[in-house]
Amino acid sequence: MSLSATATRRALSPADAVAVLRHLYGLGGQAQELAGELDQNFLMTVGDRGYVLKIYRAGAERDVLDLQDAALRHVLARDGSTAVPRPIADREGATISTIAAPDGTIRFVRLLDWLPGTLMGEFRPYSAALLRSLGGFLGRLDRALGDFRHPAEERKHLWAMTSALEHRALLKHIGDPDKRAIAAAALDAYERHILPGLARLPHQIIHHDANEWNVVVGSNGACAGLIDFGDMTMGPRIAEIAVACAYGMMAEADPIAAMASVVGGYNDENPLTELELSLLLDLVRTRLAQSVCMSAWQSTREPDNDYLLISQKDAWALLTRLAEIAPRFVHYALRAACGLPPQPAGTRIANFLAARADSIGPVCRHNLTKAPVLIFDWTEGSTDLTALEALPDMAARTAHIEARLAAAGAVAGIGRYREPRPVYRGPLFETASGERREIHLGLDVFLPADEPIFSPLDAVVHAVHDNAGEGDYGPVVILEHRTDQGDSFYTLYGHLSLETLDLLKPGDEVVAGQHIGWIGAPPHNGNWVPHLHLQLILDLLDRGTDIEGVAAASAIDLWEALCPNPNIILGIPAAVDVRIPRSKDRLLEERRAHLGRSLSISYAEPLKIVRGRGQFLIDESGEAYLDMVNNVAHVGHCHPRVVAAGQAQMAELNTNTRYLHDNIVELARRLTATLPAPLSVCFLVNSGSEANDLALRLARTYTGRRDVVSVAVGYHGNLTSLIEISPYKFDGPGGTGRPPGCRVAEMPDGYRGRLKYGAPELGPRYAEDVARQIAAAAAEQRQIAAFFCESILSCGGQIVLPPGYLAAAYDSVRAAGGVCVADEVQVGFGRVGTHMWGFETQGVIPDIVTMGKPFGNGHPLGAVVTTPEIAAAFANGMEYFNTFGGNPVSAAIGLAVLDVIAEQRLQSHARVVGERMLAGLMALQQHHPLIGDVRGLGLFVGFELVRDRETLAPAAAEAKRLVEAMKRRRILLSIDGALHNVIKIKPPLVFDSRDCDRFLSALDEVLSEMSDRPASG
Repeated sequence: MSLSATATRRALSPADAVAVLRHLYGLGGQAQELAGELDQNFLMTVGDRGYVLKIYRAGAERDVLDLQDAALRHVLARDGSTAVPRPIADREGATISTIAAPDGTIRFVRLLDWLPGTLMGEFRPYSAALLRSLGGFLGRLDRALGDFRHPAEERKHLWAMTSALEHRALLKHIGDPDKRAIAAAALDAYERHILPGLARLPHQIIHHDANEWNVVVGSNGACAGLIDFGDMTMGPRIAEIAVACAYGMMAEADPIAAMASVVGGYNDENPLTELELSLLLDLVRTRLAQSVCMSAWQSTREPDNDYLLISQKDAWALLTRLAEIAPRFVHYALRAACGLPPQPAGTRIANFLAARADSIGPVCRHNLTKAPVLIFDWTEGSTDLTALEALPDMAARTAHIEARLAAAGAVAGIGRYREPRPVYRGPLFETASGERREIHLGLDVFLPADEPIFSPLDAVVHAVHDNAGEGDYGPVVILEHRTDQGDSFYTLYGHLSLETLDLLKPGDEVVAGQHIGWIGAPPHNGNWVPHLHLQLILDLLDRGTDIEGVAAASAIDLWEALCPNPNIILGIPAAVDVRIPRSKDRLLEERRAHLGRSLSISYAEPLKIVRGRGQFLIDESGEAYLDMVNNVAHVGHCHPRVVAAGQAQMAELNTNTRYLHDNIVELARRLTATLPAPLSVCFLVNSGSEANDLALRLARTYTGRRDVVSVAVGYHGNLTSLIEISPYKFDGPGGTGRPPGCRVAEMPDGYRGRLKYGAPELGPRYAEDVARQIAAAAAEQRQIAAFFCESILSCGGQIVLPPGYLAAAYDSVRAAGGVCVADEVQVGFGRVGTHMWGFETQGVIPDIVTMGKPFGNGHPLGAVVTTPEIAAAFANGMEYFNTFGGNPVSAAIGLAVLDVIAEQRLQSHARVVGERMLAGLMALQQHHPLIGDVRGLGLFVGFELVRDRETLAPAAAEAKRLVEAMKRRRILLSIDGALHNVIKIKPPLVFDSRDCDRFLSALDEVLSEMSDRPASG
């Protein structure tokens, strides 16, 4: 194809792009030109679909374009969740086409899918969540590219990290000598630190240009895709992150925190090596040096292009700042982001000190492990701080502290470790991001001036120095200690006297118990009330004696790893540290680092819940959320009666069941009294999972068989034995399918199942499948020990069993010699309203009943109740002992829960409010087609969302939207069901009619809004 006359030698017009699209791809659309450094890019809109048309400069290399197309196809085949542009073939089936330009040159053309979203550069400053999602995306991308190879992979270009030293030739174009020195130092560090280890780094083909204008952000604020694969090359894998960090850190108030977010996200998906982490900072500096060198060079070629210099302002600022930060501190931050101990020697040093606690000497004349001390509170608004700040000068404040110690009979006062202190004010205590450094990294020991101080361990004097200045340490001594394994650590003694400076000198050897200085007096001790500041330090970070004594709250976890609590040396038995609340972002990072990845969390924007009261959960800002899913807090969050019972018994005794105690016997008596005969023998355990595992053992021991029948989508607990009988797990994500010892009966779902509501004998006809499963097992020479069934199917989607189902199923099981287990973990203790236990609504008596969640109202407590006959068979000589099951504290709490259920008439309350809720939901069902079915008993309710009431197409995406929209209205719901489209409702039983009406009103609003803006996909 030849371009029209409107095309110049330098550029194509949008009209030309439309013509190219029609000629090569047979598509008609509109064109909008996009930015491009060397080539031309057009957004092509064809109906409701978008494409990017790329027309390359003359001389572009075809094999490099083929590299890009092959890589994109490879990624899409390996991981469909990693959004990258899809190459579109022309009418001849080729993804790389050609056109003829008026100047006679041949231009290559490619068409790619448009990735919807907003470019990351529009989101400055970047949130930690966005940066972490970017790292995760790149980790998945590189994992997908890990085995990709291509003939053009070894292409060389100036932006490649491996070409870094070629930029030395461009340094001369940087006019400012100070800046030139900074860029040169970064390139020198590359040669000195990176090159020797380059061959040992993992290498692969990488994108190599995840800058802020190539990263696509979705509507949820997370990385949703990556574009422009033009800089792809074979290189060290870590260079991928270095590029992303270089751009992600620019203009960030805390660039190291930003870097850690990217690295942590990448490591979640594609674990990094120790060597990669150690070299990353130098690679980031290398990328920045490349950028400023290239910009300076280009500006000499285009001296009138001010943008080239302006665009590098942030790069210079970051490069300058990184030159001032201790590299090991950054390395520790990156290790922490990857879930590693920040300081590798930290654990060894802690073990060294802990093992020698009895031989560590005192730091003053008093043995603080035994002598009385007074713990001070210097936090905002404390009486200690208020009283001290009201005094006019240091003399008065010193007298006040001495009087307090004398009145308390204390030999010393203690200022706490990790304590947030408002006294640290002014520029000296501000970080570059404007955050105040106020968290104390040492322990203060308040003693009179001139009190002698001693070394608690053998040491070598590292430094003796007067850190003069208001608010500083004053005279300090820093001692270096060494473990048996050769790890060095340090103790710092601050606010000493001027005479201390003449007592020791660097290099002196010191033995434990040796005198090393005296407590100083104001103003020469930094102008503080006389005291010793003791700090334990694992790395001085090459800062000499300018040691951080306080840290910003956002960095406290890292600083705590570098400056652990020095009470491991002092041995004060009282609480001398303060727990610092973490931000939601920090908590998420800590969960990823230290908790199993399979542990889920609710809601797109997680809640940090700090208190519970009745039917409400309260977040860290004091917002109250109506809790409609927490059936664990059965009688209400933090019910005063239950809390008081646990506290009182905990203060009196807690031990195991090998001793006689009233509580366990009374609880067993009270619990079995709520059940029909012959269910009269109780085993107390710690959870519903333990209860179901024990029920399985009871059934197998009694019958001499092993196999189980359970119901489709059933869930009975998280133990290995229970995963094997829980179709919800073994047929779900990560499951390995039905094991031979479990048969699965169909779910008796009258809405979506084989038999529908209104069918005659619905319950017994569904129960026929239980008999079929027993017969199928017998045909394989297997016999059934037990039938496990929840009294209402919870994970199945709040399915109320049709009348007669359990009676018919139990008859088949018992006829085959098995026993019947009623799983009441979710629905017991009066929740169904009409009865205390869900199985009673079916008019049956099981052989074994299991209980859990609600029994302890949040305290770990469960139970199994069975018949004397089954219990007797279990007493076969093998002792059943549960260390914590039935302990006096748990039993006291269980008794209080039973008391509250009875005294507050919560069973009847559940029936009345539940009927109100069902009626309200059914009324909404008439107005909102999205509600396909409403079902439940008492306060165990569900409603199923469908896109079409005829086809019953599940509305899973709409269910997620609804739950999130209700959360924004401070109402908490959750999703269940095999198709993830059932909204489950199981609030604490104190949930009342006003709460019900509030919920129904909010639900009506949300459903109306959703009908105006239907979900897609």
